Amino acid sequence: MRKFSLVLTVLALLALLAFCGSALAAESILVGTTTSTADTGLLDSLAPKVLKDTGLDMRWIAVGTGKALEHGKNCDVDVLMVHAPGAEKKFIADGFGVQRSEFMYNDFVIVGPAKDPAKIKGAGAGDSLKTIAAAKAVFVSRGDDSGTHKLEQGLWKNAGLAPDKDAWYVSVGQGMLATLRIAAERGAYTITDRGTWIAYEAKDHGKSGLVILSEGDLALRNQYSIILLAQKCAKIKHGAAKKLLDWFVSPVGQKAIADFKVEGKQLFIPNAAK
Repeated sequence: MRKFSLVLTVLALLALLAFCGSALAAESILVGTTTSTADTGLLDSLAPKVLKDTGLDMRWIAVGTGKALEHGKNCDVDVLMVHAPGAEKKFIADGFGVQRSEFMYNDFVIVGPAKDPAKIKGAGAGDSLKTIAAAKAVFVSRGDDSGTHKLEQGLWKNAGLAPDKDAWYVSVGQGMLATLRIAAERGAYTITDRGTWIAYEAKDHGKSGLVILSEGDLALRNQYSIILLAQKCAKIKHGAAKKLLDWFVSPVGQKAIADFKVEGKQLFIPNAAK
């Protein structure tokens, strides 16, 4: 019996040493990313897979895309994972990044009160915003220079509107989940990425009173990309960043993204270049 116990103890110690060895061997990497990849639980789901496959201990700072790009400019993170194509391309053109790789997408939706006081249900994105403005229905904007905020600003501009100073337009300077909560409290309209909306609904169970009213417009596509930073960021982990990008665009990484679901609903569609 003593011999059996000794064997079990030795095996347990060996397992512990193996675990500690793998933990010590892991290389940390800091990702500057948008709130939607964190709020949906995507990164929490993928981090263990990344560690197992690459030895990278993925950590992240989740902020609006505008702030994430600033982190990249300041060399405060090792790699970027963002969703504002126009701003990303300018970031590359200005010499702050050396590679931008698209790897997944979903879409944005316009949500609002189930009673839909502005009567936008089924309309396209531009027409929905014009109708909301004409009705002076309360609209809550993230107002945080995020990818979602940039998309929203572009939609208003394309609709020929600039509502920033109107009383019915409320800019809150918050992340997506907080913005949805404020919209629910005020019985207001807002724009959200579908992934965060699904995660919000899963927690809220329909109690917010908000529903999707406009979706499917090509203008609402939400593309995500990974950006490798310029070599002038001398102290960051360029090799680890490339290894992380390679995992996300690989068949293994793409499948992991496709397999991530909340209450059976797929939140992101992988689309790395073949």
